[in-house]
Parts: sequence; structure tokens; C-alpha cells
Amino acid sequence: MSDLGPVAWPPEPIRTARLVLRGSEARDRAVFIELLASPEVHTYLGGPRAREEREMPGLPGRWPGCFVVELDGAMIGEVLLRRPAEHQRPAAVGKVDLGYLFLPRAWGFGYAGEACAAALDWLDRALPGEPVVLTTQTANARSMRLAAKLGFTEAERFRAWDAEQWLGLRSPAEPSS
Repeated sequence: MSDLGPVAWPPEPIRTARLVLRGSEARDRAVFIELLASPEVHTYLGGPRAREEREMPGLPGRWPGCFVVELDGAMIGEVLLRRPAEHQRPAAVGKVDLGYLFLPRAWGFGYAGEACAAALDWLDRALPGEPVVLTTQTANARSMRLAAKLGFTEAERFRAWDAEQWLGLRSPAEPSS
């Protein structure tokens, strides 16, 4: 599922002004299930998945690149940095893919931007020079704004899940001297 190479995982928790990004814990399981089953969360992701708790591992999201996003001690979402074994879009092959899911009650407060920026900063330190891609539906205005805010530029558009998709590319950060 993920290949971030020689990255030690999980890293020390990342603290932002309001959030903590950390590896998953058993206490996060219910929120992972809620994220996967939420029709609102999956509006632009092909629809929700069945709420089948038996299929969810006891410790979900326990792989390199899966950050739990915590606000005031409670999980509100996740940020994913992964390099899929097989990517369907040629422009994304071999690149790290940024994804994120947040509970609807956490929308509209800038948490996704804050968390994604922190995860990308971590990636720039852990794997200098890595280009990153992000895919979203063009109809998802919030994700399109976030992609632009994070520095992604359009690489291509394509159709999937009966909708126009947008694939953006973020060039690697320049190494600091």
C-alpha cells in the first residue's frame, strides 16, 4: 500500500498551532470506521464504504505515511502520504500521493490545510526532493482551493467515478543550505 522507503515510522508527533499529527493508536479505530462510512466524507471519493467493523484491523492506519490528525486529544481526520505500487495516472507514477479525510464536523476551520502543510514539511525533511501529487474532483471546490494553497499545479484532468478529476503536482522543496 505504501512505500516511503527508509523512513522511520512513526515519527515523533508533529505539533502545529492547533493540531497534533501522530501514528495511529487502537483508540482511533472508531473514527477510522466513521471516516470510511461517512457519505459526506466520500461525496467526491466514489461513495462511502460499508460500515463493516470486522474488516477494520484492530490498529487501522498503522503504516508509514498515515498520520492521525488530533485536535484537543481527539482524532478528527487523517493525512496520507503514500506511493501506490500501481498508479493509474502516468503523471503520478513514482511520486508520493497526498490524501486526507476529515470528519464533517471538522470542516471549514482550516484544519486540513494546517495538517497537510505540516505533513508535507515532514516529507520534505524525511525524503528531500520528492515530488508529490494530489488528486481531487474538480467539483470539490474546497479541495481545489486547498491544493492551490499547498502549491499544487495542474498536471492533468481525467474522468473517474463518473466525474472530472484533477491531478496536481507539487514540485520538490528546494533543499535549504
